[in-house]
Amino acid sequence: MLSTEKLEELQRKIGYTFRNDQLLLQALTHSSYANEGKKHGKNNERLEFLGDSVLSVIVARHLFLTYRDLPEGELTNLRASLVCEKALDVFAAQFGLGEYLLLGKGEEMNGGRERPSILADAFEALLAAIYLDGGYEAAQKFVLGFIPEQLDVKKKTKLSDYKTPLQEIVQQNKEERIEYVLVDEQGPDHAKTFTVEVLLNSNIIGRGQGRSKKQAEQNAAHEALKLMGYYQED
Repeated sequence: MLSTEKLEELQRKIGYTFRNDQLLLQALTHSSYANEGKKHGKNNERLEFLGDSVLSVIVARHLFLTYRDLPEGELTNLRASLVCEKALDVFAAQFGLGEYLLLGKGEEMNGGRERPSILADAFEALLAAIYLDGGYEAAQKFVLGFIPEQLDVKKKTKLSDYKTPLQEIVQQNKEERIEYVLVDEQGPDHAKTFTVEVLLNSNIIGRGQGRSKKQAEQNAAHEALKLMGYYQED
C-alpha cells in the first residue's frame, strides 16, 4: 500500500489534489495487485476505459480549436499521435508514474513499472480519476500540460497508430466493415502475449501480436496496411 507521503508527493507532481483519495488509489492499482492473495480490491481497468474517452475528447477539442485550418484527416492523425500508447508512456514518465503503481509481485519482478502498456493504461486511469473528482476543467488542465503549445504538424514521423488510417480507408466504401478478433492469448497473467486478427468483411487481412490487446490490434492493422500497399516503411 502507498503511504500518505507518496500519495501527496504524486499529487504535487501532477498539480492536482484529490478530494477522494480512493479514486487516486484505484487509478494506481493494477489488476495484478488487486487479484493477488486475498486483496480482491478495485483495479484501474474501469477507470482506464473512461479515461480513454475523456482523453480523446480533450485532445480533439484542443486540436480543433488550435489548428483551425487543418483538414479532418490531418487532425485525426495528429490526435492519434497524442493518444497512442507511445505518447502516453512518455507523458507518464515525465512525473514518474511507474514508481507509484501498486503491482502484483509477478508484475513487479517482470519490469511492470516500466512497461509502456501498463503506464499508458495507468495514465488514462489517473485522468479518469481526476475527471470524476474535479470535473472536465481539471482533467483538461492535466492533459494539456503534456501537449506543447505548438505542434510541428508538418513533421514526418513514423506512424504509431495504424487502426485510424485503416478505418478511414475502409470507410470510403460504406458496405465494408472491419473487425478485430482476439484469436489467442498465451503466458502467465503478468506476461501474456495476445494475438489478434483484423477482418475485412469476414476475410482476414492482417494478424498481429502484442503484450496488450491494444498493441496486438495495432500490429494487425499495420500488417493490413502493408498488404494493401498503403504503408511500406518498417
